[in-house]
Amino acid sequence: MDTGAHLHSRYNPQAEARRYIDSLNLKETTNCFILIEPGLGYIIPVLQERFKTGKIIVLHIVNFSHDKENTASNFNSGNLNVIRQIFPPDTDSKKVQKFLETHIPQTGIDCIRVIDWRPSLNYYKEAYLNLLTHVVEFLKRADAESRTTAAFGKRWVRNFFRNIAYINKIVLYRQSKIPVIITGSGPSLESALPLISKVQTHHLIIATSSSVTALSHNSVIPDIIIETDGGPWALWHIYPAIRNKLIYSALHAVNLCAALPSQCINTPFLILNDGSLWQSIILHELSIPSIMIPQKGTVSAAAAELAMILSSGNIFLSGMDFSVNDIRTHVRPYGFDSLFFSRANRFGPVYSQAYSRSTLLKQGRSLDIYASWFKSQLDSWPKRIFTAGQGNKIFEKTNMSMFSDNTQDTRKTKNMEMFFNCVNIENARFREKGAKALIKALKNPEYSEKIKQELLPLLFPGDDCVTEKTLENAIHEISHE
Repeated sequence: MDTGAHLHSRYNPQAEARRYIDSLNLKETTNCFILIEPGLGYIIPVLQERFKTGKIIVLHIVNFSHDKENTASNFNSGNLNVIRQIFPPDTDSKKVQKFLETHIPQTGIDCIRVIDWRPSLNYYKEAYLNLLTHVVEFLKRADAESRTTAAFGKRWVRNFFRNIAYINKIVLYRQSKIPVIITGSGPSLESALPLISKVQTHHLIIATSSSVTALSHNSVIPDIIIETDGGPWALWHIYPAIRNKLIYSALHAVNLCAALPSQCINTPFLILNDGSLWQSIILHELSIPSIMIPQKGTVSAAAAELAMILSSGNIFLSGMDFSVNDIRTHVRPYGFDSLFFSRANRFGPVYSQAYSRSTLLKQGRSLDIYASWFKSQLDSWPKRIFTAGQGNKIFEKTNMSMFSDNTQDTRKTKNMEMFFNCVNIENARFREKGAKALIKALKNPEYSEKIKQELLPLLFPGDDCVTEKTLENAIHEISHE
């Protein structure tokens, strides 16, 4: 390291670090710190002294470990509460996001504090700002997801136990080379529907449940309907599929925490496991095969990852806009249309409702958060993902000619039986067995702490004083609701 950089005081860097931490007025409730290139790490012992149980995530741009000044006195790398990682300049966002997802505790955003070391900003400039931007993007998404978890966590767990009682048919798959079309419910889907209708016999169509109404209206029959949303409003997107009998002709890729109607009891399920330990324990106990797809807060991300697992062919995204087109937020027709029209009157016409909805979406900036996440995935995803439809702002480089390519592979009519196999299973007291397996694992020291970290924010958001017995009782009760 060039000491001419002046990342720390030449005379008393320890005192400088204490003064800096004092100036931040850190809350006592803070339990996780993210340090952006703290140099030799003089501020780390200060944080350890004042927040003895706090977790410290250290993100470096360069490796300071070989510097003779970097001793245990100023950077205690052996402490279990300190996790250090180097992200050189030009590190792609996905690596940073994945690292933070792994190591940031599942806690409220108010308990996390980012601490930047300004001398490093002056020295590393763009590399420093890029790393800080990746961290801010992660925290925005984590905040959106934590607010959703607090509001719907208990509903998700209840949905899980209700849905395992619906499982009578399991879908097994083998990877194919068939091209895949994924449909979201953004306005740009409308411009692509005529072409999708023409090529649907040669492509595997994975439809988010919110796009099913528009597909059926344009005579497009999805092969797989993917459902991951646990909110009650999700049912309004599935009801049209029930009325049009699409629910019985399509396979269903479902996260078992999703809201599913009772009519799904005889439909074949392709189970999506979000990777949480509590879900994995129950699915293993019930011998239910699943595909591991972590939750990203949006069904579009799950659909894209599912497509990459099911096929090695080209993937075309349509209706994944993550933006508002004037006052239009979704494709037409849409599952919520009946709600808007039923509420319409001369004081609140449909257009006024559409304007209010689009304004709220813009102000909430949730679309921007997920758009940013999608953009960050581009470099790591295979170079076989394209968009179909005008108005999509996520993927700037679009290859529409490949969507209607007349190669032998795309002319070949799909045969679903070649790729998927539906197997009947005997559903014998799945809810009871699942709850018992989870409670048994909770008593096992090897799994207990991890299960608590996952379930407490869902069942008791904001409550840090829940006993293990209380959690056991909650699992038992919710599995019988």
